[in-house]
This record gives sequence, structure tokens and C-alpha cells, in this order.
Amino acid sequence: MAPGTSEDLMVGFETSDDAAVYRLGDSAVLLTVDFFTPMVDAPSDFGRITAANALSDVYAMGGRPLAAMNLLAMPCSLPAEVTARVLQGGADKVKEAGAIIVGGHTIDDKEPKYGLAVMGVVEPERVVRNVGARSGDVLVLTKRLGVGILNTALKQGLETEESLGEVIESMAHLNRAAAEAMQAVGVHAATDITGFGLAGHAREMAFGSGVAVEIDLDRVPVWPGVLEYSGCGVRPGRTADVLAFLEEWVEWGPAGFDWKGVLADPQTSGGLLMAVGEEQAEALLAALAAKGEEAAVVGRCVEGRPGVVRVV
Repeated sequence: MAPGTSEDLMVGFETSDDAAVYRLGDSAVLLTVDFFTPMVDAPSDFGRITAANALSDVYAMGGRPLAAMNLLAMPCSLPAEVTARVLQGGADKVKEAGAIIVGGHTIDDKEPKYGLAVMGVVEPERVVRNVGARSGDVLVLTKRLGVGILNTALKQGLETEESLGEVIESMAHLNRAAAEAMQAVGVHAATDITGFGLAGHAREMAFGSGVAVEIDLDRVPVWPGVLEYSGCGVRPGRTADVLAFLEEWVEWGPAGFDWKGVLADPQTSGGLLMAVGEEQAEALLAALAAKGEEAAVVGRCVEGRPGVVRVV
């Protein structure tokens, strides 16, 4: 079969997966793109976080990043040093991932934006998708929730970049080690938690897998102060849209106003959500811990209407 045909496309956009997957000979090539407006003031941190977020799509599918291209929109009125620091932060993170920057494109824009188009690779039989979860699977989450809420608190002057230092480092932290642990143990499905929050991405996984999901509220890890901010309405503007979309899918159970905001909180460079067989759950948690990754069992897959998320 000649290359470049639709038959070579292993994963497209039919299940809103984290990256497209294209078979090229004996390899599967992962293709993804992502970019942001600034979530922090420090240009280098903006670059690091944005790059980590873009690279995460490759890790969520069990792959290894190879090359990336910059996408940059900056006002010409900004000092060149600011642009250089954004690009350097991104380049440092790409280098940490073992990949290289191979070019990119820039435009003049009133609002700064930065991101990456990323190419990665994985063995075709080891592609991890956001579908394939099975009833009885355990859901394991890395990284704590609430960075969207805390970024909003930062913008409103309720927090500083110093007070959120650990949160910023979490956003800049690569999901590389988590992906390696995931591949070593084996999972049925995985995705990274980004713009639709934990509840939204769990619904996506459940719907595509033909199962329902239960989220154990007592086991969901959150950053300090997040529930209090959420309860006071300190939330990203997008949260309301996510909650409106989830209304027909989520049975909120014990989750009140504060927890709804957390479970629907759009995450910037969030962790991985993995569906793993119950018999392999402890091995996965041990593998993650051995690599220094925070992780928690936050729920399970169950029989039920596909896509339903029950908070228990």
C-alpha cells in the first residue's frame, strides 16, 4: 500500500483522542498541536508550562516526543527579551523531553500566544487511546486538581507566583515518567486532564469505551485552597461552559457547588487519567511512585449508560 492514504491513519478525531496516529512503516507517528495565552507572568514559566502541556498529548498515548515546532504570536511592542525568554522556556522543556525544536512560525498579535506542534513515535501495538476502558477497571490520576482555579486566583491578585511556586512547577512537570510507568505496567485507556476537567475527560473516556464511571470524591487530590476558592466562585470563565455540557452526563451525588467547580476545572498541563485492570492497579501505583510521581485511585469503570459519570 502506498504511503499517504487514509488507510494509514490509525487514530483521527473520531473519539477526541489526544493526538492523531499515523502508521509509517513499522512505526506509529503521533501528531498534535496546542497553544495558550499566558497563565503566569514570568515569560520563561509561560514557555515551560505551555511546552509541557503540548508534549503531554504524546505521553498520554504512550509515545515519545521527537520533534516540535514553535507557534508564537506576540505584540511587536514587547521587548525582544520577553519573546526570547518564552521561547527559551519552551526549548528547555522540549530538550528535557529528549526532543528537538526544528522551526516554527511567528505572527504579530495584540495578545501573546505560544504553543507547539509536536511529533512523536510509538510502536503501533503500544498506542494507548482514550477508549478501551473496561467495566471493573480502576481509574488512576496523576497530578492534583485545581490549577485552573489557582491561575484565576493569581489573575485576581489573590495569590502570587511565589505562593503558587509548587503549582507552577507541577504545570511545568512533564508527564514523561508517568507515561513510562503506564507503558511498563500496561493500561486499557488513558488521557491527559486539560480543558474539560476531570469529569469532562472521564466522560469522554467512558463514552468512547461503552462504560460508565464512578468518581470517589474522598480520593480526588486537590491543591490547598482550591475548594475554598471554588466555593467563592473564583473559577476560570470556561468552567460554566464545561458544567453546562456535563449536566446531562454527570450525577453529582455528594458534590456541592465547590466540588462541581473542581471536577469541571479546566486544567493547564494536568496529569494523566489511566484505566487499568484492578489486578494491575497496585503495580501501576508502585511504578509511578518509583518514578517520583504523585498518583491516586480516584474511581472505577462500571456497567451503565456509556458516558455517564457518577460522583460517589
